[in-house]
Amino acid sequence: MAHGTPHKYEYSIDLASDSAGARVIAMVGKGKRVLEVGAGPGSITRHLIDHGQCDVVAVEIDPDAVERLKSFCPQVHSADLNDPQWHRCLAGLPKFDTVVAADVLEHLTDPWRALKDLRNLLNEEGFVVLSLPHVGHLSIVACLMEQNFEYRDWGLLDRTHLRFFGLKNMEALIADAGLKIIDAGFVIKAPESTEYAWQWQQLPISTRKILHAEKFGHVYQVVTKSVPAERSSSTIQLMDLPVEIPPLQVPPWERWHRRVLRKYLDPRTRSILRRAARMLGLAA
Repeated sequence: MAHGTPHKYEYSIDLASDSAGARVIAMVGKGKRVLEVGAGPGSITRHLIDHGQCDVVAVEIDPDAVERLKSFCPQVHSADLNDPQWHRCLAGLPKFDTVVAADVLEHLTDPWRALKDLRNLLNEEGFVVLSLPHVGHLSIVACLMEQNFEYRDWGLLDRTHLRFFGLKNMEALIADAGLKIIDAGFVIKAPESTEYAWQWQQLPISTRKILHAEKFGHVYQVVTKSVPAERSSSTIQLMDLPVEIPPLQVPPWERWHRRVLRKYLDPRTRSILRRAARMLGLAA
């Protein structure tokens, strides 16, 4: 069946990038027997099959996405992960080397129960790969400061997100499922490069400079690889991971504006204009 219109969760993946999709695929590795839940239209699934030579079983609820998956994935099951008995669709199948939930758990009413279910589907050497959006990103901070928590069809504030996680909440989610993190990586995005760039730009430059120094404020997504707790003597602490903070980006018009103020206006006039700009919520 041909699909002329892209699915809203369909996206391309550059395997050489540090995107969440690329990180998930790299953590899975090659030649694995994989269960991918919430596979969507198969953006990751296709790479696991074609590039990773993995044997993939996909679970998805959206009928359109299911039909797209069936065009290249031989084993597709339709199930609602919010149903505590969803895994009955896998009855009789052997357990898995890897279970993948890439940007899925935040859509569920009970991600804690769901992750425990996923753990139980692992074989003796199996592991879970998760991708989760980070609610502590500076673009979300800007939305809160602007009093505009703007839901969208995709991204950090996807209108179908039911649960939100900071780094410590992610650690607790994984630990509560009886898992320990053995590998993890951050997807870093400057707030100017996100879907909420315009909200970030509404903040005064002085506020942006202060917020920009927050180490984890640039973490957009978190990708983890976890194993059952009894198989690892230690766990990675997400708060201990290094973060390369991108440089603060100031639009050219703001730099020009500040240079003009300094060059042509006396200190008293500049002070008046700065106060007015703050009252209007503009950079100053």
